[in-house]
Amino acid sequence: MIDPTEPLEVQVTKQAKIIDALISRSERGHEVGGSAYSLFQSAIALQAAVWEKTKDLEHALDTLGRASTELEHAQRSQEQMQKTLADAMIAMEGGFALFSEERLQVCNDLFRHLLPDVEPIVEPGLPFDDYVRAVEVSRYLSPRDKKRAARVASPMNQPYDRRFSSQVVALKNDRWFQISYRQTTSGNIVVLQTEISEIVRQNRREKDRLIDQHAQFLQAAFDHMPLGVCTFSAAGELLVRNERFGELLGVPLSLLEKGTDFRRIVEYVERYEVLLPQHADGGRALGDWAKELRRCGVVHERFRRPDGVALDMQIHTLPDAGLIVSIMDVTVETEAAETRQRINETLERRVEERTAELTEANRLLRIRSQEQANAEEALLLAKEAAEGAHMSKTRFLAAASHDLLQPINAAKLYISTLKEKVTQPAAADTVERLGRSFASMESLLHALLDISRLDSPAAEFSVTSFCLDGPMRSLEADLLPLAVEKGIGLKVLPSTRWVASDQRYLMRCLQNLVVNAIQYTETGRVLVGCRIAGASLLVEVWDTGIGISEADQTRIFNEFTRVKETRSASGVGLGLSIVERACRHLGHRVNVHSTLGKGSVFSIEVPLAQPGIKELSDVGTVDAEPRGALDLIVMIVENDADVLHATTQQLHGWGAGVLGVASTQEALETMASIGTPPDIILADYQLDDGDTGVETIRALRQAAGAEIPAIVITANRSRSLHALGAEMSFSVLTKPVQLSRLRALIDWKTRRRAA
Repeated sequence: MIDPTEPLEVQVTKQAKIIDALISRSERGHEVGGSAYSLFQSAIALQAAVWEKTKDLEHALDTLGRASTELEHAQRSQEQMQKTLADAMIAMEGGFALFSEERLQVCNDLFRHLLPDVEPIVEPGLPFDDYVRAVEVSRYLSPRDKKRAARVASPMNQPYDRRFSSQVVALKNDRWFQISYRQTTSGNIVVLQTEISEIVRQNRREKDRLIDQHAQFLQAAFDHMPLGVCTFSAAGELLVRNERFGELLGVPLSLLEKGTDFRRIVEYVERYEVLLPQHADGGRALGDWAKELRRCGVVHERFRRPDGVALDMQIHTLPDAGLIVSIMDVTVETEAAETRQRINETLERRVEERTAELTEANRLLRIRSQEQANAEEALLLAKEAAEGAHMSKTRFLAAASHDLLQPINAAKLYISTLKEKVTQPAAADTVERLGRSFASMESLLHALLDISRLDSPAAEFSVTSFCLDGPMRSLEADLLPLAVEKGIGLKVLPSTRWVASDQRYLMRCLQNLVVNAIQYTETGRVLVGCRIAGASLLVEVWDTGIGISEADQTRIFNEFTRVKETRSASGVGLGLSIVERACRHLGHRVNVHSTLGKGSVFSIEVPLAQPGIKELSDVGTVDAEPRGALDLIVMIVENDADVLHATTQQLHGWGAGVLGVASTQEALETMASIGTPPDIILADYQLDDGDTGVETIRALRQAAGAEIPAIVITANRSRSLHALGAEMSFSVLTKPVQLSRLRALIDWKTRRRAA
């Protein structure tokens, strides 16, 4: 009967009507009749219903009261917020407006009255685009800001996410405003109008102040310049000048006021001859200046004032078609130039006077120069002849080494054979002396050949890394007989260190040092050893000989120099010269320390090298003096009949069977005739008709189908031959051959093959 959605007043009215109806019904029932109990029961039920409805009515009234109270509070808050917003908008220093859904909702008076011709349309509901267009065409904007207003409006035509802008506009009454447009997150547009007139005016005043200050600075700089400077506008009016300009130009100050025409100043200067041309032909006229400026952009003239002051004037055009004129006092420079001119004229006269004298002197000098040239040419020819002779000598000694060593080699072989056959003491002594003579001859010949090789521009050096152990043991084996014959001790302490050098030349140098030590030591001993010195190895030779004075220590490395004659010393003094030359080529430093009467120590400083694979020495693994018969078939390939005969006799003496041939062809025929290859080949390197011992070894091995042991005996010491020997597995012995080394090498090579 009561709709809960109806207003509370309607529900209360309906409930009152229902109560009245129930009471009336109760009273009518009592009048009609009924039992008292039923009437009482109806009254109780009616009373309960009335109480329930009364409670509902009270609850509804209470809810209505609370809602009414909340509504009143909301209305008061809204009124307070509107009042606060109005007060805030009134208190704002700039114009403010809020556009919601592109229409004006609220604004303050400053916003409304900013532009009088826009004010009539500034009412709530004004479309935002209409407002922007009205501002754009307002006649109160400064004409130069019409375009800026259009730029202010243009961003509003873009999508909403880009509707923002901030521009500065100027009004006709010199008022300046910053108009800012901002779109809020809810889609509303807020327009702020902030007056910045005072800021603009302050910036303008500051700009004018800075311009004035800069002008003062510029004027002060102009005034302190040593040059006179003046600028003119494009119309020819004087703009700015310094005091120096007026001082140097010498015209009345009234002509140098700002705005004075350039032509007036020039006409005054020309009329009263304030400035006179420096040259006698006169300067250019004003019209000529103008043409020169148009053509080159600069005019340069020199003048002299009546008081003698010299001036340098330059006129330049400026980018704005104006002019800048500079004047400089060049009196000192001009006087100096004139003085130089006078001096030059005096000098020219003196030069003319001296020319005749110099001409004669030059003639005499040419005569002397020609004589000197002739002498120099003669000296050059003599030098070339001497160098040619030296080169010829070097080539001769190098080429003749084979022929020179061949007879010595044969003689040594014959002497060795005689030693074994002669039994009479007198004859044996003669053979021994003969052997020593040939040994001296061999030593001297080797020294001369070494000197010639070291002096040759094409001297060959083979720097490799090798261990000193084997070469030093061979050195001891070779020189021990010489020390034993002299009656002194020789001790060589081999080193297992590896060095970088030319092995042949290094051991030749050590051999010369040890031989010298033995020759100049009467009693005591000679010691050879090594010690580390940083990254180098010092190979030292100590002796207890006669010693060397400090004065002699500076000359002992010269050719044919001997410190002192001794009973046993021999040679011509080339050993140390060879040491010096070879070590200089190899970059090894040679040192000497000596004390007279006590002995000397010579050392060679050799760079250390990383250890490598140790090569087996040809003789290092065999006895120095093999014993027993040499039961072998030896093929000797030698084109010199004497050497072939002497070698054959020596090998027969050792018990070997010898096949002697002179060429590769004979060797092949002989091997074919006997039907078996020889046990070892001893071949001379240089044979007749271009044939070589290397070709013989290659041919015999190919014919036999086996690698026959071979030794090449030669005077050739080139690196290529030793490299070829390592490649083809044959040994190289140099002439004259030491028989002990030859016998040991034969035993070692044949024994190695048998093994």
